[in-house]
Amino acid sequence: MASREAGESLRGAGGTSGGLLEFLIGAAMAIAGGYLLTTNVSVTSGYWGFWGADTFGITLIPFICGVIALFFNGSSKVGWVLMLAGLLIIFVGIIANLHIYFRSTSLFNTLVMLVLLAGGIGLLARSLRPHGD
Repeated sequence: MASREAGESLRGAGGTSGGLLEFLIGAAMAIAGGYLLTTNVSVTSGYWGFWGADTFGITLIPFICGVIALFFNGSSKVGWVLMLAGLLIIFVGIIANLHIYFRSTSLFNTLVMLVLLAGGIGLLARSLRPHGD
């Protein structure tokens, strides 16, 4: 191990004098709470209803036009804008058509999940603040 220079103190989480132990406990709590919460959520997809029923093909038009423009001229700004806008429309359409359900669980389990998640985030934030010596 390298020796510490004179006057250099041990730094905590985030380079502050915050608590490393608080950071580790908070991270463990947040990870456990997040894991328990996400394992009780079901995600399903519905039909494509972005801009009305059966409009998925229309959302591909900007993307296809952008790809055509880029094959014609790879440095075309209009082509890049159309392609990226098309990808964004497709991504937003997929996200907008997800159905997210919280599975049935007891109130105690729900409170444990939320306390672990919120308490862990709170400890993480606290560990990044300087502590008085």
